[in-house]
Amino acid sequence: MARAPADSVQAAITTLQANYGSDANALRSGLVTYLKLIHERGLAHAEERLLAERDGLACAHRLSATMDKIISIAFGVVTQLLHPQLEATGTATLAIVAVGGYGRGTLAPGSDVDILFMMGSPGKAKSGLRSRNGQGPAVSQTAWSERVVETLLYVLWDLKLKVGHATRTVDESIREATNDLTIRTAILEARHLVGDKGLFDELVTRFDKDIVSGTAPAFVEAKLAERDARLHRAGTSRYVVEPNVKDGKGGLRDLNTLFWIAKYTYRVRDAKELVTAGLFTQDEFALFQRCESFLWRVRCHMHFVTGRAEERLSFDLQPPIALRNGYIAHGGLSAVERFMKRYFLTAKDVGDLTAIVCAALEARHAKPRPVLDRFVSRLRSRRNYRTLESRDFILDNNRITVASNEVFKRDPVNLIRLYWLADRHSYAIHPDASRLATRSLALIDRSVRNDTEANQLFLDVLTSHNAPEVVLRRMNESGVLGRFIPEFGRIVALMQFNMYHHYTVDEHLLRAVGVLADIDAGRSDAEHPLSGEIIGTIQNRRALYVAVFLHDVAKGRQSDHSTGGARVARKLGPRFGLTPAETETAAWLVDNHLLMSMVAQSRDINDPSTIRSFAGTVQTMERLKLLLVLTVCDIKAVGPGVWNGWKGELLRSLYYETQIALTGGHVSASRNERVSAAQAELRQALPDWTGAEFAAYAARHYAPYWLKVDIARKIQHARLIRRAEETGETTVTTVETDGFRGVTELVAAAPDHPRLLAILTGACAAAGGNIVDAQIFTTTDGLALDTLVISRAFDRDDDELRRGERIAQAIKRALTGEVRIADLVASRRPKKDRSRTFHVPTEVIVDNSLSDRHTVLEISGLDRPGLLYDLTTVLSQLNLNIASAHIATYGEKVVDVFYVTDLTGAKIDNTNRQAAIRRAIERIFLDDDGDDAISKTG
Repeated sequence: MARAPADSVQAAITTLQANYGSDANALRSGLVTYLKLIHERGLAHAEERLLAERDGLACAHRLSATMDKIISIAFGVVTQLLHPQLEATGTATLAIVAVGGYGRGTLAPGSDVDILFMMGSPGKAKSGLRSRNGQGPAVSQTAWSERVVETLLYVLWDLKLKVGHATRTVDESIREATNDLTIRTAILEARHLVGDKGLFDELVTRFDKDIVSGTAPAFVEAKLAERDARLHRAGTSRYVVEPNVKDGKGGLRDLNTLFWIAKYTYRVRDAKELVTAGLFTQDEFALFQRCESFLWRVRCHMHFVTGRAEERLSFDLQPPIALRNGYIAHGGLSAVERFMKRYFLTAKDVGDLTAIVCAALEARHAKPRPVLDRFVSRLRSRRNYRTLESRDFILDNNRITVASNEVFKRDPVNLIRLYWLADRHSYAIHPDASRLATRSLALIDRSVRNDTEANQLFLDVLTSHNAPEVVLRRMNESGVLGRFIPEFGRIVALMQFNMYHHYTVDEHLLRAVGVLADIDAGRSDAEHPLSGEIIGTIQNRRALYVAVFLHDVAKGRQSDHSTGGARVARKLGPRFGLTPAETETAAWLVDNHLLMSMVAQSRDINDPSTIRSFAGTVQTMERLKLLLVLTVCDIKAVGPGVWNGWKGELLRSLYYETQIALTGGHVSASRNERVSAAQAELRQALPDWTGAEFAAYAARHYAPYWLKVDIARKIQHARLIRRAEETGETTVTTVETDGFRGVTELVAAAPDHPRLLAILTGACAAAGGNIVDAQIFTTTDGLALDTLVISRAFDRDDDELRRGERIAQAIKRALTGEVRIADLVASRRPKKDRSRTFHVPTEVIVDNSLSDRHTVLEISGLDRPGLLYDLTTVLSQLNLNIASAHIATYGEKVVDVFYVTDLTGAKIDNTNRQAAIRRAIERIFLDDDGDDAISKTG
């Protein structure tokens, strides 16, 4: 990286001296003003060229060159004018060295400026040094250097630069580098900026001799361990949809680590030397450059857009960065999704380069020979390696690799067999074999895709009892999986621009297969007890694995992805070797893979119409079992924290209710008989109640209460209402936690009135509670018995119970008029809501066909804090009775479903009344974000 020309630096110094003379304060102030102008112009020019050329690395070099000029001018003014160099009795030595990323000659707009002030060893000028004009007392070399460093730092700080700095002698630097990996890495990237070049040369010579020599293996091991720790903090998947461009997996830091390791091990000074050293082929080095340039482009744009050192490519940043990079919507994908696909493909390429470097380092430590010859030479000189079922593959240090570099050309099915062997024997795949597989992708043509043996090998891997997720991911990383199954290749690195999905589509599918394998092997029985119980009874195991693998394969197309995925399953099933029945089962599962989740989370499971409709679609117990397991795998693989015990409870409840319907259980007893049985069960659980007390209590509840509520909650409700009668309280609450379901239940009993549910939801919103479900009952004498199910916020039960009690107290205060819930909710609304980055059309569906007794309002739109309170407030203003509420959130999208009647208990049949309801609900969303709303009546 070329430093600022000496003549331009000296001209700037001369200009400043002419303008400000010997007035030190004025000179220093003028220097800061002058350098600030250089910095601002440098940033503006770099951004202008970045937008025009789209060359991120060139932008980073320009910004580094601007900083070189700033530091050179500042150093010149400070040493020549503010603190003139000393002479006569000695020579004051000081050098400024760029280290870290700045040492590589690259800076992002908001990067730290890392510099090392290199001082000469103290004591060389013992008689003291005096300024050129002979004025002032003699000072030591150290004192002069310290003055210069202090003045320079204040100048840089006045420019609002973030300066990472250290002041050391050469001896100190070598001593620190011996024990500190960070300092050693920083010096590895050192670049002389200005000052005594001899000091810098001494540092480099000593560093090579005293630090680097003979320590490459230890350095490599330490840097790779450091990388593992960094990725553990940032997230181990390179397919997280809000990636950290600098420190995330597949980001710039990974490329830096590769170069540090190569530089340390091969002693190269420039990235171009990686080819000469034999580490990369010319094509691989070109890939390295493309990755580096793209990541730098993204990072520089992020800094320019935010005005700070923002490294996380968050959802709100992705649209403007995509626009700045010239992406537009095309082929069913938005501009953001196309841009992010490019990002994740780049991250995958960085992973491939990492594997290449690791393999090269292993070879170098075992056999120090030219790396370009490494692959072929190792194939020729293997001894004492175990062979496998196929002579084309052998074991090398317990890793499967190829027996010659012709194995894929001779039989392209070996590209699938490699991974089949890895799964069968639970061996890792040697990086050389993966590298050759990637180079041989063109061999996978139509004949290989239709080859019976190749498809059988693949199906064996997919349905393996070992670790299918791991092996499939290796196939995906090498490119074999997307080449063998082009439909899968279309969704590789494809993200969905929403807050719900945490991973790219391909990563989600592979994780879903992993969840299924864990259930299948009994490793998830504690978390998924019902799935673990039924998985062994499923007859269509192969169809289930294929369905899980393909359920989102049609994402990114303009058509519905469930329908499109079913078509893909019908096409691939016979190719994989499934029977016609298995193929149809897999296709049905893909087509309906969202159904069970939707019904469980957004419908009243206790409404007979819900169960009749769902059972009519599922039809058989085998399909019910398959759909349950697929649904669990799908939700669990979305991302951390998406699956919780409450969703598991909903799915289990739906499963059991549907099981009864499918096996004819509903006709075994009349409604009255089942109510009587439920009352008898509760009577037995309350032995301390008299017959008269229980009869009076039982008469207070309508039939739906006895049929919908489980026995544990019936007991809780009975004791709660009795407590209210004994104490004379008009409002009583109770709070209980449920660790397995991951929720807290708040039950409130109070005199019923239209705004009661709005007050309850408002109190939760004000306390930061996220309501996931609500059960609402009214007794015959006008007492409301409402249960709110809230997501847990704390791991410890005592913390969670205290939060629940705060919500309960807020409810009581609101009901007594001490506080206004509207004010509490307003105070908790954030000034900036992250979800506003997304566009979610508002949809209001009024449906009278989903329930025999209620009108169902299904409301979907952009979520925001306090939305449920707003909705329940409007419904109460519309004089609607809410029988039950079902709340589901999918990232930024909310789907709230209310089962309602009018005040007489009848459905809402009048079309004018339905239209008024829709308009009132739509207004909530229109007032918030101005989106157009969509309304439907069913």
